[in-house]
Amino acid sequence: MDQSSELIKVEVAYALPQKQKIIELKVKPGTTALAAVKLSDIVHHFPEIDPATAAMGIFGQLLGTKGLALPGDYILQPGDRVEIYRPLIADPKLVRKQRADKARKERAGQG
Repeated sequence: MDQSSELIKVEVAYALPQKQKIIELKVKPGTTALAAVKLSDIVHHFPEIDPATAAMGIFGQLLGTKGLALPGDYILQPGDRVEIYRPLIADPKLVRKQRADKARKERAGQG
């Protein structure tokens, strides 16, 4: 069998608190993470996803960081799962600071 015609199995995943979806795909070797997301048509299920700007990772490792290529450059390996991450609603550091400030004010008011 011609090796170029063999497909590899990968997954594309996205989750909301109330709805999750994992789409299994067979793609050509050399397919990028971004291309797999587009091929999966996951935006049909989650129209809020913009593949061009969405943060993506492979098994929890954010693409474009820690030496990993960006989604448009990362070549998928057999069994990889491309995870599409939702944008943060609030900066976790800022939320913790606000909580600490509120607790400090409450303690000062009671003293």
